[in-house]
Amino acid sequence: MIDLRTVPDSWRRWPVTVRDLPVALLLALASVVPALRNHGTQLGDLPGRPFDALTVLVIALECLPLAVRRRWPALCLALVSVGFALDQLRAYHTVAGSALAIALMSAGAHVQRRRRTTMVLASAAYVALAVALDRQGATEGVTGFATFYLLLILAWGVGAWLRQTRSVEAERRRHVALTARTAERTRIASELHDVVTHHVTAMVVQAEAARYLTTAPDRLDTTLTAITDTGRRAITDLRNLLDLLNPDHSTDPRTPAVGELHALVAQARQAGQPVEFTEDGSPAETTGGAEVAAYRVVQEALTNALKYAHGSRTTVHVHHGERETTVQVSTEGSGSYSGGPGGSGRGLAGLRERVGVLGGEFSAGRHADGSFVVHARIPTGNPS
Repeated sequence: MIDLRTVPDSWRRWPVTVRDLPVALLLALASVVPALRNHGTQLGDLPGRPFDALTVLVIALECLPLAVRRRWPALCLALVSVGFALDQLRAYHTVAGSALAIALMSAGAHVQRRRRTTMVLASAAYVALAVALDRQGATEGVTGFATFYLLLILAWGVGAWLRQTRSVEAERRRHVALTARTAERTRIASELHDVVTHHVTAMVVQAEAARYLTTAPDRLDTTLTAITDTGRRAITDLRNLLDLLNPDHSTDPRTPAVGELHALVAQARQAGQPVEFTEDGSPAETTGGAEVAAYRVVQEALTNALKYAHGSRTTVHVHHGERETTVQVSTEGSGSYSGGPGGSGRGLAGLRERVGVLGGEFSAGRHADGSFVVHARIPTGNPS
């Protein structure tokens, strides 16, 4: 049984010539219906002539080129115009004469090059036809010929308007696609910064500490194990993140959750950073991205603490409310958090943007007591 819902998609997969052919055939068939004879387009008021053998050629010239009206619009217009001229000069007045308006609209919509030349040549051909009809005794007069010419111009104008509309829509879609790609690249760059900077910073700090533990084998082994674990976590996080770039990846990439903050804090402690961690409440079932943002705030703050205030006391406090999650990370010490050696300042700026997109508030700066405090208030997206 045929699924009618798939018919439009199946039809669009056919070549454009095949899709345009039915219009041409229907118009040709209508032209030979006895009841419609001498009821077609009539220019010049010449007495009607009965159909003869030449009529078949005229109808074919007017109708069949419509099958290529989108593929070769200029050729279609030329052939239809010849057929129309013969139709009017022979006074057949077939229904097929309506094909001229269709050809003009198609030319206005689909002719890509030498559009002005096409218009000039078509206008010159019409003037020649009007003169020929007038010499045969047509009573149309200048007013009638001019009125019909304006109708032809209108048909071309409709096609040109469709062309402009299609162009504007294509440009809009291109802009939307470009904006989406830019946003996705920015998001991936932010995720890469968070993952790579945090893990690599922890590994560098641990490796530096290992230099001074050559006389303490037990502590050295613990430090090297921590470096290995950090490297493995970095590989896992990068693999999950790179799934974003895989077009065949059918599921959403894994994203960190607030529940993983304990592992994040433990990693910072392994790197030699004294961290006090407290968490109030429970994460909401639906957070609207707040959970990932909270994780990234803590991750970036701990990374900066390791880079610029290694060994200084750091306090992490996460509070889960009914409608928002609050994160505050305070680090003692005199290090610079605005981006120093090895830092670009992108992390804090990226966090401010990430939290701002969710409708929250973010701040990072030094307090009067000398500590550096990162604070974020992130709405969870839950209904009130």
